[in-house]
Order: sequence, then structure tokens, then C-alpha cells
Amino acid sequence: MTGIMVLKSHDIDNPRVTPSEPLVDKFGRRHDYLRVSLTDRCNFRCLYCMPEAGVEWKERSEILTLEEIERVVALFGRLGVRKVRLTGGEPTIRKGLVDLVSRLGKIPGIEEIHLTTNGFLLADLAGPLRDAGLCGVNVSLDSLQRDRFEEITQRDALDRVLAGIDGAVASGIATKLNVVVIPGMNEDELADFVRFGARHGVQVRFIEFMPFFGNPWRPDRVMGLREIRARIEEQWRLRPLARGPHAVAQEFAVEGLPTSIGFVASMTDSFCESCNRLRITADGRFKTCLFLPTQSSLRDRMRAGADDDALARAVRADLRTKWRAHPPMDRWDRLDPLSMVEIGG
Repeated sequence: MTGIMVLKSHDIDNPRVTPSEPLVDKFGRRHDYLRVSLTDRCNFRCLYCMPEAGVEWKERSEILTLEEIERVVALFGRLGVRKVRLTGGEPTIRKGLVDLVSRLGKIPGIEEIHLTTNGFLLADLAGPLRDAGLCGVNVSLDSLQRDRFEEITQRDALDRVLAGIDGAVASGIATKLNVVVIPGMNEDELADFVRFGARHGVQVRFIEFMPFFGNPWRPDRVMGLREIRARIEEQWRLRPLARGPHAVAQEFAVEGLPTSIGFVASMTDSFCESCNRLRITADGRFKTCLFLPTQSSLRDRMRAGADDDALARAVRADLRTKWRAHPPMDRWDRLDPLSMVEIGG
């Protein structure tokens, strides 16, 4: 692949970027969590993630190599990032995933490696990923009914995903389910998901439907946190759990059941004021916010020969443009021209 810089082992250990300079934006938010998309490709076609017409996949040469991903994570590790989540597209279809998890987990400063997946290939990968050092996995699952699952994902694959969840739990990886709640499609399954979480020993996180390029989002298609919670409280009492300073989900114990649930309310009760997340797209573009356009291409800078100090300066300059908070739903103005599958979960 012409123009791709091959990472040498001494590049990972290069201390040029001082670890004492954390990534802080102009609102004082410190960023120690990086989400890295491994591919823009996916074996599902979920309606909220991929436009109905599909997307034009990136050429292989446009996607970050595994060595480039390792270099980027090492750079962010020296800038104070402690948690890394691998996303996609569907990250489990990226060749070399298990080895990459092992390598990233050895980078100084990186304390946790997590994965978000649709679960289709997870049954066979869970054990090797655990042995490689994976700390946690979030599995996207939006219906427990086969016909609805197929309607949402365009794949008749519910049994494979359920087997993947079982495999993750059996391996000992901390496992959570991500459920995007869409009125008229799956809101009548909320109680079923709570029971599923209790039976399988996983936390279920109910996520508000979010707007991305090409998906059928409208404000009236958002079932908000308060309504979701009220539906569940018709059957169970919920007890609030302690919330960390950068927690995305509002978590609750379900009294009488051996499980907890979470609510991710990006639309109706956003957590922008405590945001600590940064993103790298599969083709190496830097995103300071899920809903803002990409900025610097770290890929292009690396392949042009930039050293880590130059990369760090670009990252810091972009971080200064991060907004305080996204607008409320009634004033939503989509700024990012990428679909969710192109951004990374």
C-alpha cells in the first residue's frame, strides 16, 4: 500500500509527547476516553446506523493499518487517555482484532480496552479476546423477537447474536446490552429486556434514538428517558446507583431481580457537561464530538511523516473547537455528513 508508514517498535516507546499535559478543552473538560473505529464495514444494516441506500465503503488503503492504530492509541495514552473502546462498523470483522487488543493493552497508560459489537461473531471470539485482555463488551441488540430483529438489522441472525452474548458471559468478560428504543418498533419489549438481563447476568442499557445522516430520526421518534423509565417502573422499583463523574448511563438496580439497567439519554437529558470522549474514524479522522464533523486527518499526517509532537499539536488545536453542548431536539441542526456506521459507535 503506497504511502503507508509502517510503525516500528521504537515509535511506540517514543516519549516526545509529555504525559503531564492532559487533553483539556476550553470548558475545562479532561478527555481520557478514546473510541477507535476499526472499519466502516458491517455485516448488518441497522436502520438507525446505516442509510437505506447503503454507504460507499472505504478502500483498504484508506483505512488505518493496525500499526497506525497502535501508534495513535500510544499517542493518546501519553496525552492522558486511559480507556479505549474499539468500534466500527463491525470491529469483529477486522482481521487481527485479537492481536490488536493484546498490543493495545500493553501500551503504557492504557488501563482498559473495551469493544462494541453486534455480537454475530462473538461466540467464537469471546474467549480469545478475554485472554488478550479485553475488559468489557457492549452488544447491540434491539429486539428479542426474530422477525423484528430482522426488520431492524436486515439480517436473520438473532440466534447467532444470542449465542455471542452467552459466549461473552461464559468467558467472564463484563457484558452489557445496548438497546436503541424506537417507538412503534420495540418499545413494548422493555420489560422483556429487563428479564433477559436478569437471566443472563448482563446490564441492559436503553438508548434514545439519535440523529445521523441517512437514518429516519425525527424528534417524535424519540422515546425519552422519563417515558422509558416510567414503563419499566410499572413492574419494578428502581434504585439509583452511584454515578461516576463521566458516566454516560444513569444506572439503577432493579429491586427483586439480580440485574441493573441503564438509560443513555443523549437527546432529552444530555451529559455534555461531563463529556470525556474523543473519537477516531476508521480512516483516521479525529472527532471531538459524536455530532460534530471530523477535523484533522491523523492518517494523512502520519503518512506524510509527522512526528508525535506534530500529531499532538493537531489534536489539541481541534479539541479547542469542541462545543459546550449539542442543541436540544427542537433546535437540532445536523452538522456531520457521516452516517453512524462511518463514524463508529
